[in-house]
Order: sequence, then C-alpha cells, then structure tokens
Amino acid sequence: MNFKVEKTDTKSKARAGEIKTDHGIIETPIFMPVGTVGSVKAVHFRELKEDIKAQIILGNTYHLYLRPGLDVLEKAGGLHKFNGWDKPILTDSGGYQVYSLSGTRKFTPDGVEFQSHIDGSKHLFTPERVMDIQRIIGADIMMAFDECTPYPCDYKYASESLTMTHQWLKRCFKQFKKTEIDPKTGLEGKYGYKQALFPIVQGSVYKDLRIKSAETIAEYNADGNAIGGLSVGEPTEKMYEITDIVCNILPKDKPRYLMGVGTPVNILESIALGIDMMDCVMPTRNGRNGMLFTSNGIINIKNEKWKEDFSAIDPDGTSFVDNQYSKAYLRHLFVAKEILGQQIASIHNLSFYLWLVKEARKQIINNTFLDWKNIMVKKLAVRL
Repeated sequence: MNFKVEKTDTKSKARAGEIKTDHGIIETPIFMPVGTVGSVKAVHFRELKEDIKAQIILGNTYHLYLRPGLDVLEKAGGLHKFNGWDKPILTDSGGYQVYSLSGTRKFTPDGVEFQSHIDGSKHLFTPERVMDIQRIIGADIMMAFDECTPYPCDYKYASESLTMTHQWLKRCFKQFKKTEIDPKTGLEGKYGYKQALFPIVQGSVYKDLRIKSAETIAEYNADGNAIGGLSVGEPTEKMYEITDIVCNILPKDKPRYLMGVGTPVNILESIALGIDMMDCVMPTRNGRNGMLFTSNGIINIKNEKWKEDFSAIDPDGTSFVDNQYSKAYLRHLFVAKEILGQQIASIHNLSFYLWLVKEARKQIINNTFLDWKNIMVKKLAVRL
C-alpha cells in the first residue's frame, strides 16, 4: 500500500491524498460505507459503485468469522471473490464487537474469550488468531486487535487497557510479518496481493495516555494508523480535542483513520484536524429510520409536513433516487413500511456522504476548504 499527500489546506490541517492498493486507488479524504457481514445494508454493489461512487467498504472480522465462517471464505478465495466487490476492503479486527459483549467476554493471558451472539458458542480471539482470520478474509487493510474502552472509564482501567493493547500490537505485527508470504502458495498474503496492517491509538479521553499511545504506534512505521475508542459517548468537543492531539503526533506521510465517525458535521471537523479516512453506520442506519442528510439540513421524511410535498427528495443530490422520487412518495413508503423506502433513503444518505468528502477534497485542493467547511457546518445542522 502506498499513500501520498497531494495538497494540504493552508488554513487548517485538512489534506487531499491518494492511497494505492492492489484493488484500486482511494482518493482521500474518504468516507467508507460499512458492510459488516460483507454487504452494505439494503444497497447493491452496482449502486455503490456506479451511483454512490464508493471507493472502499468495510467488513468485520467478528461477524464474518461467525458467519459465513472461515471455511466458506477461504474456499471462495476471500471476501472479494465471495461477495463480488472488486475494490478495496478494510476489516475491523472485531475488538469493538468483543467490547460490546461485555457481559459474556473474559480476558485471558492469550486474548479474549467470548460467546457468540448468534448461538452462545464459546470462542477465543488472540492477536495471532485475529491476524490469521483477516488474512483469510483477504482485506486490503487489516486492523490490529485492541480493546475499545467504554466511556466513561476511570484512569486506572484506561491505563491498564492501553498497556494490554500495546502488548497485543506487538503480537499482531509479529504474526502479520510471519504470514506476509503464504507458505502453501508462496504468494504475497493469502491470495497473491498485499495486505496492510493499521495499529489503533487508544487511551480513552486521557491526554497523556493518548499521547503515549500515538507515540508508541508511530514507532511501528505502519502503512497507516487508526484512532479508536472515540465516538463511544464522550462529548463531541472531547472527541475533537483528542483527535487533534493524536493527529499532531501520527506520521504526516501515512493515512489517518478515525474509526466510527460520524455525522456529516463530525466528518468535516475531523477532516479539518487532519483525518483522511472515516466510517460509520449512520447514513444507512438513520436512513432506514427515515432521516435524510442533505446539503441544506436534515429531513425526517416521516413527518406529516411531507405528505403532499411532491418535490424531489433532494434537487441538489447526486444519486438517481434524489430526483426520481418525491418526498411525498418516500414518506408514503415509510408509513406503509415498504422496504423500498429504506433502500431509497440509504442510497441517498450514502451518496450524500460520498459527495461531501469529494467536495471537501475539491475545496482542499483549491485552498478554500476552511471557509466552505464553516458554511457547510451551519447548513448541515438545520432541521428542515
């Protein structure tokens, strides 16, 4: 994997760059649609490619490990072959999912024991096992196994967790390097293409822990670096503060990935702080509940006010659904509980998110990003 910064905004830390992978080029800043089990909910890949213009999607190690399972994925030749997506894929290590299973997980010297949310069966994730699973999934970008601390958590817990995360990171890189060449085939990675590994900065909301973690991770000189453990309930101002601190430490010549963020406003403010990559379930999850993001504000399409509004869903939108359907019709679909409504809203929101980062990139290159961002932030907060 190769990354280059093409332009940095002179009035902020925003960057326009390019990531090259064996499955294609990613122009940054970029938003990555979440495809937890190998699919982006309610959206066909044809729509993702041709209409939404997604450049990379996410899969999740925990969920894909449980189903369809590693045997199926390996026999298929990896997730790209299994689901038919031929562009880059990033996999979350499953650390966040294991964190969310707080009632059934147990830490051991090796890793974390947990029970499947599907059938209650017991499993063990170690750093080595998680690297091997992601090799089999075949993601272009793999994430290190870490613990995502809850918010709030006390300093002692956050510090001990960070020590463990850094110990796991050493083991992740050792196993990652050990498996760079597949012993059976002699090919790079599992399927003949390069896979990158991103370590993850943790440390909760404690500045000294975040600085320590960022400095430790920077020493690995990885292909890219991630910031985890934010957007888990902490105040938005604290998320921005920690992001700013960490971005000042992480290498400037490597992509920075802020995990699980967020609203359109969060995305723009994070880009201004030097973030290159973001992901969130919000555009599809909120879309399935009738919330539409637009460049002029937020629409709750279920509201009575749209019942006889026959104007286009979003005249300024970039997706075919924006002018194909009216607000009144989309509201009708939601009221009737017709699944097509959820699909239309999901496609619209993802298209908007991808438009937003593409426009941000354009503004960075033109050195007009900060003024544009400040105007957009005000417009995005309006409830229509």
